Amino acid sequence: MKDSPVTSSAKPDLKLFQQRLQPYGQEHLLAFWNQLDAKQQAKLAAQIEEVDFDLLQRLFQGDVSGPSWEELARRAEPPTAIRLQGEKVHSAQAARQRGEELLAAGQVGVVIVAGGQGTRLGFDHPKGMFSIGAVSGAPLFQILLEKILARGRRYGVRIPLYLMTSPATDAETREYLRSKSYFGLLAEDVKIFCQGTMPAVDAETGKLLRAAPDSLFLSPDGHGGMLAALERSGGLADARRRGLTQLFYCQIDNPLVSIADPEFLGFHLLSQSELSTQVIAKQTSRDKVGNVAMIDGRLQIIEYSDLNPLSDDLIERRGTDGEWIFWAGSIGVHVFDVAFLERAAGHSAGLPFHRASKAVPYVDARGERVEPDSPNAIKFERFIFDLLPLAERGIVVEIDEVTNFAPVKNAPGESRDTPEIVQQAMIALHRRWLEHAGARVLSDVPVEISPLFAQNKFETAQRVTPATTVTEPRYFC
Repeated sequence: MKDSPVTSSAKPDLKLFQQRLQPYGQEHLLAFWNQLDAKQQAKLAAQIEEVDFDLLQRLFQGDVSGPSWEELARRAEPPTAIRLQGEKVHSAQAARQRGEELLAAGQVGVVIVAGGQGTRLGFDHPKGMFSIGAVSGAPLFQILLEKILARGRRYGVRIPLYLMTSPATDAETREYLRSKSYFGLLAEDVKIFCQGTMPAVDAETGKLLRAAPDSLFLSPDGHGGMLAALERSGGLADARRRGLTQLFYCQIDNPLVSIADPEFLGFHLLSQSELSTQVIAKQTSRDKVGNVAMIDGRLQIIEYSDLNPLSDDLIERRGTDGEWIFWAGSIGVHVFDVAFLERAAGHSAGLPFHRASKAVPYVDARGERVEPDSPNAIKFERFIFDLLPLAERGIVVEIDEVTNFAPVKNAPGESRDTPEIVQQAMIALHRRWLEHAGARVLSDVPVEISPLFAQNKFETAQRVTPATTVTEPRYFC
């Protein structure tokens, strides 16, 4: 076993660190070493110890073989899909019944990835804490956790939550949810785990960037790090201990998501799929969503950033039905078979890394902080959808974007995915639920329905008197 520059019982050995970093040209990381106190030295040493410099060097140099997106796009075929319109192998009613049986048996858990901060929203906290309720002001965490609670109550079971944070959001998320009593979920049913990190490197030189003299710039390793982090935290073992057979997966930023939707779960089971994913029909060929397609008999997602540089002729290829090959846009909502995840966990370290050019603030050679106004660095991330080709009989299920997908991503004033646009979508959906129940809502009056009150138009009809007239902002809770 090679000598380690740092051990739990000794002061970090500067000389050994220099010897380790020299072959990779990363000695600059130690430039401020003699200015650091013992605690700061230990912090920097621990971070450097975690870095796989061989991997980073290969990633930067491009030696890690990546796919030819043009070649994959040419081989792509439309995905095996359950469409909103047209013939279905299994009826929606049969799927709903099968999904309800699964839920009532207590075999479903939920994974929510919530590692992001609301930076693009001008919100310097975990995004899940962002207030989005149009009338209630409820944060994203409350809306999604109450959906889990409501689904469990409907079927008389406890649905556990596995919530993934990042190093930047972990401590604040834990304290926040604890202070809110997990919005009604039992503490023992909320398993919070933290994803891993990857250093960012200078785009021109490949040198690791420093966030401070005693710290590397580390960013989350992408939602593809979920599986490794879930296994490392004991989450997979916990799911097996609880008798869970399926895990519903979504991201924190979509308040319209139908969590553990029975119909989606049912289609997944009836198709004997190991990994199913929800999609929306793209409005333009270059929509900024992942493109789901069948390639060599396996489902695969090609990110818009990888597809969009290709020619219009290739992107807008059409199948025998006259529709685009790349019609299906991923929304980051999946169902995983637990046995599949256990099997795939052995491959999670082999998921490919994707490069992203970003503007990353850093500390320069003089110890001064630099705030670049254009991309200066490369980040490396893994994506969870790269598990798709490993799954047997994977399917996509089309959903209606108007009723199921409104992510909050951008600050007010942007063209889409802003808080105002998301709130408008929520108000419009809940207005339709009330009108289906026979209620009357005056125009321009905002309404909001808590998940604990109803999760769809049918449940709303059971709770609302047909003669109800809403004349002022109202929160049904």
